[in-house]
Amino acid sequence: MAEHLTLEAFKERVFDFENEKEWKYRGELPAIIDFYADWCGPCKMVAPVIEKLSTKYRDKISVYKVDTEAEQELAGMFGIQSIPTILFIPKEGQPRVSMGALPEKEFERIIGEMLLPVEA
Repeated sequence: MAEHLTLEAFKERVFDFENEKEWKYRGELPAIIDFYADWCGPCKMVAPVIEKLSTKYRDKISVYKVDTEAEQELAGMFGIQSIPTILFIPKEGQPRVSMGALPEKEFERIIGEMLLPVEA
């Protein structure tokens, strides 16, 4: 099940933006973060896909959700303008932001290309 992140949990598990200037991911596994709001229709369409992915990739990818209404400072830090906004965070390198409701196939494609690439 996707874990809900507060500002403090985000700084602890993902990125401590108050103390780090350069992006430095703190997690052990690649991650997906869903920035959403309860009133958002497209967010409700993405929610079951997020839950399915969190089960499917349980020990391979951390899956988080951030309620933009409750965590406005966090949403502001990432410049979240529209929701859902999905953040894909590889173990190494920069995160990738995707706006709007993605179909499950697109999540799978990005996971395969960016988060869990098959070693050649």
